[in-house]
This record gives sequence, structure tokens and C-alpha cells, in this order.
Amino acid sequence: MSAESAKSRTGCLPLIVAATFFMEYLDTTIIATALPQMARDFHVGPNELSLGMTAYMLTLAVFIPVSGWVADRVGSRTVFGAAIVVFTLASVLCGLSSSVVEFTAARILQGMGGAMMVPVGRLIVVRNTSKDRLMQAISTITWPAIVAPVVGPSIGGFITTYASWHWIFLMNVPFGIAALTAVIAMVPNERGGNRRPLDMPGFVLSGAALTSLLYGTELASHMEANLLAALSFVLAGLVLGAIAYRHALGSAHPLLDFSTLKVPTFSVTVLTGSATRIGIEAVPYLLPLLFQIGFGLSAFRSGLLLLASALGNLGMKMFTTRIIRRYGFRRVAVTNVTIAALFVITCSRLTPATPLPWILLTLFIYGLARSLQFSTLATLAYADIGEAQKSAASTLWSVAQQMTIGMGIAFGALALRVAAYFRGAGAMMPAAPDVHFVLADFHWAFVMAGVLTLLTVLGYRGLARNAGSNLGGGAHQARTGSAR
Repeated sequence: MSAESAKSRTGCLPLIVAATFFMEYLDTTIIATALPQMARDFHVGPNELSLGMTAYMLTLAVFIPVSGWVADRVGSRTVFGAAIVVFTLASVLCGLSSSVVEFTAARILQGMGGAMMVPVGRLIVVRNTSKDRLMQAISTITWPAIVAPVVGPSIGGFITTYASWHWIFLMNVPFGIAALTAVIAMVPNERGGNRRPLDMPGFVLSGAALTSLLYGTELASHMEANLLAALSFVLAGLVLGAIAYRHALGSAHPLLDFSTLKVPTFSVTVLTGSATRIGIEAVPYLLPLLFQIGFGLSAFRSGLLLLASALGNLGMKMFTTRIIRRYGFRRVAVTNVTIAALFVITCSRLTPATPLPWILLTLFIYGLARSLQFSTLATLAYADIGEAQKSAASTLWSVAQQMTIGMGIAFGALALRVAAYFRGAGAMMPAAPDVHFVLADFHWAFVMAGVLTLLTVLGYRGLARNAGSNLGGGAHQARTGSAR
């Protein structure tokens, strides 16, 4: 293969991976709008059908930690291609399901595919992209996670209104076939340098910890759930996580290698970045509820308003790389997370009487800030990660990202319950399914999400001024600072 064709192939890898990521992330977010229609067809209540969504998330929690080990042993292209096949076939089974049992089984299979597809796809891009092109590559594979949660409800609402819920899953088939064809043609089948044995105790401990944490946060996001039970699962997950962490420190070949957290740039993006994502990810959960419950809008009109945020997310993609290269990772992270927090709090001032242009502008700027912050974190994470640590870093990053999506939803739900409780509605514990949220509850929930986001400024201020300069982030400023 010539150098030119090899360079062209490498340049296509982020686009291939981004396409599969969009398929997975969209599927995760789009399904919520189809639950009522599916429940009617299955002759069950929507709450019973939510078991399929929970089963999918728990499967991700169990299998994401082992994804890096499997890719190192079998080969990244083999695992990535197989994950696409499993995810696509499971999508067909979901679309053909006629009962809750069939649907839940198909979602578990789909979760196994998704658990391998996302971290291994990210690993393929990181391994095959030079430092000078990594910023653009990571920006490309990050946009599906940013855009899908915003456009998913709108697309899902359109499909379920004008077609059938089956097409939410069946439309994955052409995407899956196209992606698999591209993977076979262009993705190298790389293996890890060391054939590590499987850390079975680490696999069991990490799976149990993540499953308990995700189930607890998922339970907390349901308003009718008992908050004490949810908190018990979260506490159990934290205890199991601490045990898994201690096991990993004493293991010669840990499944989750926490030594990557000794790298300052990676540590900040995982730890501080997780808190940021929880605050920011609460907004896509709260906004549809605000518009439908607080404003009295239909689901479709609510989805149309959310497109303003999606436009902001997409619009920032054209400028992300140039902004980071001009101002540097530290300055962008500190300044932008402040802007994001302020506009999350600004959402607390929205009422049915707010002029439409101001609502759209608020959502648009929130989308801009959300996109820039997530892209900054995703790129900076690999700035100082060596070749030998890329697999471990990709796995740990995927675990953190998956956890914070669920925790963001749970934080939004918990914030609503806290606001209602202090209003005197008694929505904390035990479960209070008859609580009706008012506009003020949503306003306080946005304030809490914004304050959490704003507090993470302290973590980003601890970054070195030249953090990520080896990727081209603020390189000119780093040289100027060194010269002084």
C-alpha cells in the first residue's frame, strides 16, 4: 500500500467510527419516544417496557470494561466488525419483537454489541492517528455523542407519529451494512503488544460495581421509584467500586488500569470531566419535561425547540479545532465551562411568556458550549497517553462516559424531586408517584445543574497552562510562556 493511500485510509477511520457511534447513541436516545406505542402493541404498561432500556444499560456496564482486553487479544478490526454485526442483528430482533421478553432479550444482545463497538472504535482512531491530527479526529468521533441525545427525541417522535416504532430499529440495518463494509476494507486488525491474561476477579467486581451504580441512577431517574432503594444501589456500587479499585492496584494485569489516572491531563478529563458531564447532561433530560409539563407543549413542538440546541452542537464543530489551537486547552476548558454553566442556569429563567427568540438563543448557546466542552475533554484525554496505555485509557474513558450519561439523567430527576420536596410536595422518600411538578421545580433543577457545572471550573484551573500543546492546542502560547 502506498503512503498516500495509507494516509487516505487513516483519514477515513474517524468518519467510519463516527457513523457507528451515531447509530449506537441515536438508538439509545430515540427509543424513549417509542415506548408508549410499543407498550400498546405489547399490551403492557410503559414502566414494564422500560425493562428493555435498563437491560441494555446494564449489559453495557458489564461488558465495556472487558472490551480493551478482547481487542488486544483478538484484534481491533475483528472485534469492531463483530460488534457492528451483533448490534445490527439485535436491532432487527428488536424491530421484530412481539413481547416484552423478546424485546428485553434483543436489547441485551444489542448492549453486548454496543459495549464493544464504542470503546474499540475509539481505540482504533487513537492508535491510527498521529498527534498532530488527533484533535480533528477526536472532534469527528465526538459529535455523535453530542448531537444524538438532542436530535433523538425529535426523530423518534417523527417516526412513531408518521410510521411505526419498528422502523426505529430497522433503520439501523443499512447503516450497519455500510459500516461493516467500510470496516473490512479500511480498518487494520491490530492487537496489543502483551497478551494479558483475563483478570476475572476484576471483571466480576467492575461489572457488579457498574451494574449497581447504573441501576441505582436509572432507578433514581424514575419519579415513582423509592429513592432510598435507588441510593442503596448507588452506595453498594460505590463500595464494590472501591474494592475493584484496590484489586486493580494490586493486580499485575488489571482489567481496568487506573494507573492512567496518574497522567494529569487524563485524570482531569475523567474525574473533573465526569462531574461536568453530569451537570450538562441533566439539561437534555430536563428541557423536554420543562416544555411539556411546565409550558404545556406537545412532544413534537418540544422536540422542535430542542433542535436549536442541536444546531449549536453541530455549528461548533466547524470551530472547535481552531479555538483550541488558538487559546489552548486550559483556557478553553475554564472559560467555556463557565459559559455552559451560566446558560444552564439561564434555562431557569425560561417561562411560557419568554419570547421565542430568547428561548432559541439560550438553547443555541448552550449547544455551542456543550459541544466545545465535550470535544475539548475527549481530545485532551489522550494528549499524554503513551502507546502502551491507549487501550486501558480508551476503556476507562468509555466507562466514565457511559456512567455520566445515566448519572446526568438521574441528577436531573433528583434535582426535580429535591425542588418539589422543599416546596412541600413530599417528593423525596418514600416514592410519591402522585407529585405534580410545577414550573418553579424545573427552575431550581436547572440552577442545581448549573451550579454543579460551575464548580468544576476549579478542576480545570489545575491544568498546566501548556496542557495539550503537543496536540497543537495553544502551541504558540506554550512556546511564548516557555520563552519567558
